[in-house]
Amino acid sequence: MRSCLLLGCLLLAGCAGLPSAVKDVPVAELSYSQASQNPGNYKDVSVRWGGIIIDVDNEQDFTLVQVLSHPLNYYGRPQTDKPSEGRFVIKSNEFLDPAVYAKDKEITVAGTLQGEIERTIGKKKVRLPLLISIATYLWPVYQNYPYYGYGYPGFGGYGFSPYFGYGYYGSPFYWGGYYRPYW
Repeated sequence: MRSCLLLGCLLLAGCAGLPSAVKDVPVAELSYSQASQNPGNYKDVSVRWGGIIIDVDNEQDFTLVQVLSHPLNYYGRPQTDKPSEGRFVIKSNEFLDPAVYAKDKEITVAGTLQGEIERTIGKKKVRLPLLISIATYLWPVYQNYPYYGYGYPGFGGYGFSPYFGYGYYGSPFYWGGYYRPYW
């Protein structure tokens, strides 16, 4: 029993925190809002930012990824439910396929600030912070599965889960967020 508990704790500890792709890069605690005020003052400072991909532009020797910035949570994932902080551009020396790094996907990047870059948004030219990529992490898309019946989601509503037994969600009295009378 102790060994099972210890193994479970180790597995949970291994899952916590940042993805290894962006975890091992040392960064300064510099937020997007601080740096965007005057990106030239923070040249060569390493940061970890993230957001939602807006556009991918492949040049001959590099790729530019325009990102709508969002604050990161404890795991380094962009908090898309929080207000956007603005835009920034990632410059990568690698080819980033626009089919993989597609619009509306979530990304976290660790890199160094290199000042600003001019981009056109609609008909307006704007200057955005430029981040030279050291490491990027493209977040997986989570699927929302439909919930049928009153059993544990995914088990056909029979009221039983092989993982949880007849628990809160597996109770025959629990039905779609409401308790129903037993009939």
